[in-house]
Amino acid sequence: MLWDVMKNDATLFMRADQVEAAWRLLMPVREVWAAAPPSDFPNYAAGTWGPEESQGLPAHGHSWPVPAELVVHCEKKG
Repeated sequence: MLWDVMKNDATLFMRADQVEAAWRLLMPVREVWAAAPPSDFPNYAAGTWGPEESQGLPAHGHSWPVPAELVVHCEKKG
């Protein structure tokens, strides 16, 4: 991006009016979310696999991919 700035190539950047339009669209959503946060949001700690509810999302025999670090860790323990 710095190279684009030095070349005065703005094709990868939003114009100011685009940024303002995006905020006009999103701010009402943010305000509603702030005023009425969901009571059942399944939040989870960083670095974990996520909420238990997410384990049921893949269907038809599919599963979440296991990170390579976890596979190596489990093989060393096994």
